[in-house]
Amino acid sequence: MRIALLALIAVLAFPDALAQSHSHGHAAPSNASKSTPFGRIGDPAKATRTIAITMGDTMRFAPASVSIRRGETVRLVATNEGKLLHELVLGTDAALRKHAEEMRTNPAMTHHDNVGAVHVQPGATGELVWTFDRAGEFRYACLIPGHFEAGMIGTVVVK
Repeated sequence: MRIALLALIAVLAFPDALAQSHSHGHAAPSNASKSTPFGRIGDPAKATRTIAITMGDTMRFAPASVSIRRGETVRLVATNEGKLLHELVLGTDAALRKHAEEMRTNPAMTHHDNVGAVHVQPGATGELVWTFDRAGEFRYACLIPGHFEAGMIGTVVVK
């Protein structure tokens, strides 16, 4: 109860911090139009398809790779079939490696500057609507300490 109250106070005191945290498929944060090297938060009404991605305690995503057309808006539905907390964070290989290192050096870190991310509790499902507006090869990964290092990484190929 005390933690929930502190979290509520933090959200009310620092609303901009919430806008930069994980997307959970709800209203887009205020910086939703911010473009990244791998795209931007998409408009749910413009999603052309849904891609189901499962994650589990084997430290793998299924599928391990997805193909997307440049400019396509997709709904990524991440289901955690494990007993541990997992997340799906979109990014470039270099950015994800850097962020994974930050997470390792600060395991209490729960905030990500990456708007292309969703935390998924065990047995739950989360979603992220994303527009991949740049061609290239990108990644999705779980950056919880130890998960990335164990190989919990997937590939997004945008053509």
